[in-house]
Amino acid sequence: MKLHDEYKKFNWHIAKSQKFKCTRSELWNIISMPSNLELFHPFCEKNPISNWPGINSADTIHYYNGLKLERNFINWEDNIGYDLTIGTKNGEKSFVSWRIKEKDNISELTIAVYPYLNNRGSKITNFLPFFIIVRPSLGKYLNSVLQGLEFYSRTNKKVKKNQFGTHNFFSN
Repeated sequence: MKLHDEYKKFNWHIAKSQKFKCTRSELWNIISMPSNLELFHPFCEKNPISNWPGINSADTIHYYNGLKLERNFINWEDNIGYDLTIGTKNGEKSFVSWRIKEKDNISELTIAVYPYLNNRGSKITNFLPFFIIVRPSLGKYLNSVLQGLEFYSRTNKKVKKNQFGTHNFFSN
């Protein structure tokens, strides 16, 4: 599955991967169900949908710290993954890609984020803020989300608030 052209608007991205002891279709069933983030996202209070499933799906992430981000799905391929834009209702949008690979009944999910913050325009002026602040912060965030998904896929139990630690931007 090819990335949506939206990623070309950005200079850099951060990607994290996690292996799962389940098949691709089992993992897909979790990440493609309506309001799925409520099950495994440790900073998500609720995840209501406005349209689901497939291309043009839309939902909102209500974080525990009060932040609300809208996700709009612009690419969707069953059992492979999806691409989406995410941001506040009338604000800047970041691009996110979720992709599943499978080998010998072990699945691997990679989430890549192309954040808008310090990631467009001049690479010279954005380099230090992106690599010192944005990238490490998003790396910690993605690791927590992937740990939550791995926990849920293994136990079938919903993750708790901040189960893998807090986050300055998305948690309280």
